[in-house]
Amino acid sequence: MKLKPLSNHVIIKAAAIEEVTKSGIVLPGNIDKERPEKGEVIAVGPGKMMDNGQLMPMSVKTGDQVVFKKYSPDEIKIDNEDYLILNEGDIIATLE
Repeated sequence: MKLKPLSNHVIIKAAAIEEVTKSGIVLPGNIDKERPEKGEVIAVGPGKMMDNGQLMPMSVKTGDQVVFKKYSPDEIKIDNEDYLILNEGDIIATLE
């Protein structure tokens, strides 16, 4: 099944949370229950319709690595894969 977001929605595949930090600190076992804050853009909608009838283009594209607000996405599961859906305005930054 293929997801196609509408309006200014973005579908994100959450980045895996590391269990050991770069400095070697082992994170507790419940870390996987925390909501992710970054991931890869899987699909983007066409953009938001403005009051003047023009379509505002999206500022992110498929493949972008992004950072987003922790509690803003909605979680869905399609074909045993977990995805996050959020508004483009909830994306804070792109990672380069």
